[in-house]
Amino acid sequence: MKRQLKLPKFKNEDEERKFWSKIDLSQYYESKDLERISFPNLKPTSRSISIRIPEYLLNRIKEKANEINVPYQSLIKEYIKKGTFT
Repeated sequence: MKRQLKLPKFKNEDEERKFWSKIDLSQYYESKDLERISFPNLKPTSRSISIRIPEYLLNRIKEKANEINVPYQSLIKEYIKKGTFT
C-alpha cells in the first residue's frame, strides 16, 4: 500500500459517485494489494427485445426445445451464445 486512503462521509450517492470518479486508486494501492473476488449471486442484467423470425423457424426451435425439455427462449439464448460472440 502506498498511502492510506481516507474516505469522507458522503451525504448521498451523487456525492460518493463524484468522489470516486475523480480519485486515482493507483496513488493508494499497488497491484499486490489487490485480491480476486467473485460475486456468485450477481445476476446479469437482462433486457427484453423483439425480433421477427419466420414462423417455421420458431416452430422448429420450439420443437427442439421440447425434445430436450428446456424453454425455447433459453434455447435461443444458447444458440446465440454459441455463435460468433463466444
